[in-house]
Amino acid sequence: MSDINYKQLGVSGLRRYGGYVYEEFISDLRWPRAGKVYQEMANNDPVIGSILYLAEMMIRNADWSVEAAGDRRVDKQAAEFLESCMHDMDTSWADTICEILSVLTYGFSFHEIVYKVRRGPNETDGRFRSKYTDGRIGWRRIPVRAQTSLHEWIFDEDGDIKGFVQIAPPDYKKVVIPLSKGLLFRTSVQRDNPEGKSLLRNAYRPWYFKKRIEEIEGIGIERDLAGLPVLQAPDGLDLWNSEDERMAALRKNAEELVRSIRRDSEEGVLLPHGWELKLLSTGSARQFDTNAIINRYDNRIAITMLSDLILIGSEKTGSFAMASTKQSLLSSALEAQLASIAEVFNKYAVPKLFQLNTFRGLVDYPRIVPGQIETPSLKEIALLLRAMGVDISNDMPLMNYLRKIADLPQMDEKTFEEVYKPQARVNNQSNKPKDQFDDTVENDFEQNDLAYTGQEL
Repeated sequence: MSDINYKQLGVSGLRRYGGYVYEEFISDLRWPRAGKVYQEMANNDPVIGSILYLAEMMIRNADWSVEAAGDRRVDKQAAEFLESCMHDMDTSWADTICEILSVLTYGFSFHEIVYKVRRGPNETDGRFRSKYTDGRIGWRRIPVRAQTSLHEWIFDEDGDIKGFVQIAPPDYKKVVIPLSKGLLFRTSVQRDNPEGKSLLRNAYRPWYFKKRIEEIEGIGIERDLAGLPVLQAPDGLDLWNSEDERMAALRKNAEELVRSIRRDSEEGVLLPHGWELKLLSTGSARQFDTNAIINRYDNRIAITMLSDLILIGSEKTGSFAMASTKQSLLSSALEAQLASIAEVFNKYAVPKLFQLNTFRGLVDYPRIVPGQIETPSLKEIALLLRAMGVDISNDMPLMNYLRKIADLPQMDEKTFEEVYKPQARVNNQSNKPKDQFDDTVENDFEQNDLAYTGQEL
């Protein structure tokens, strides 16, 4: 054992200097300047904004639950306590997850854990107000610390992240938040980069060109509508004679006049004798189809974000089968992101919470588990149950799961005992095979298959 060297020898190779990371080769996308660029992309581009909104709404549709570490009583008590903490914060759990989803836009999201003592709902002080009066320590809130407020990171001698330093309005004071009091969510942990990688990073290039082409297109349309102004001076005036102050002043005034011409309710030009103004127009003819170019960049933006399904049908092409496949890809990517978020909670937040509260005999901690974003259809489940020969009349949890997918009320134990148990016994006594399937339902499924495959929008 004496020959073991516990000291770390190598480093991750993260390019950093002090508290600043220089992995990004485009200077505008290095923090803290990157925050303004990503904020503009997310809030000012219709395609990117709709994709982020779609992702947020799909993730809001996922249910969150808590799994106990075992079947013992203390394990179940710990799971109940953890679930109560999730739903006893100042903000709802769904809103907390949506704040964490800023990780998609910026690549990382740092949250500070704020605790409270649970002394009941009548407490006026937020540090003690809770739905519960057990005196335990729970989560008061887990608020985000704005990415745009990042000043620098704190690293230790081994290169591990130790803190988040922010300078934020309204007082713009430097605040150091240790990682032991926070949670760092990232889309990527390559080289242990605390800034991760924004989902918008690969969309930056098409967004950059699209933005400038749209600006040029707008200027061109305005000029076509107003006409290209051409101002001709009278014969004998040399406006380019820089030695003559009078000619230089006339030239400056003429240039200002040409630049200020706009078509509006106050349009009009008053010229001295001898001056002539013409408006030239190209008739909106252009060598390039800017609409096709902008659509191409929109498509590339959507592809880099695995969300080009939102563009299906915009050009009167596509099929239901293609849309279903692309939606499944997006759902799988978002579910992976939810699993990453849950892992951060289970690795850091949950152990800290139980270290502040005593549960005698607790060996392992409960886990926060995200649900599915895209649940299987009733048709798929019916075919699966038929193939497996499952009789759902004897399985109350499975029946409630199917009722939930069908948006039907959940069934309690009493109703199940009174209604379904007797019917299950009758079915078992009959000679009808368990795997027999209703021919009418099967035929309906086969006829409706056309609606799911290859049909043009």
